Amino acid sequence: MYLPVQLPGEIETGNPMTMTVHVDIVSAEKEIFSGLAEMVFAPAELGEVGITPRHAPLISRLKPGEVRVKVSDKESYPFYVSGGILEVQPHVVTILADTAIRAKDIDEAAALEAKHRAEEALADKSSKIDYATAQAQLLEAMMQLRTLDRLRKRGG
Repeated sequence: MYLPVQLPGEIETGNPMTMTVHVDIVSAEKEIFSGLAEMVFAPAELGEVGITPRHAPLISRLKPGEVRVKVSDKESYPFYVSGGILEVQPHVVTILADTAIRAKDIDEAAALEAKHRAEEALADKSSKIDYATAQAQLLEAMMQLRTLDRLRKRGG
């Protein structure tokens, strides 16, 4: 008779045995999320990655964008990160973000204003601005707005 052994990172849900991975999302200010997930999606430097339990170890820089933590077939949590580091171990995913915000907590008015200011700064050829900084600010504002838009489309 075979009795299944529950390994660390495996929990029982509606499925016979659903594999999970522990996820920690931490910003410079505070811990944003800590819990179990079936899958994590993140904006790695070379493109979006999907991470499942028992994923091969990986370290990557993150681009500004959306991190989505899928905790079940019916529930996922979106976050905005402005960049940082992603570390993946077989049973643990750690995201050390420069800035991390729950998608539902994004200040849309502030993001729109930051986008507008950055666009004006880039359009003003006579001023002495740091174009790299203005481009980074524009990208960050656009990614916050995109994350908020995706949240709304998913009905969150």
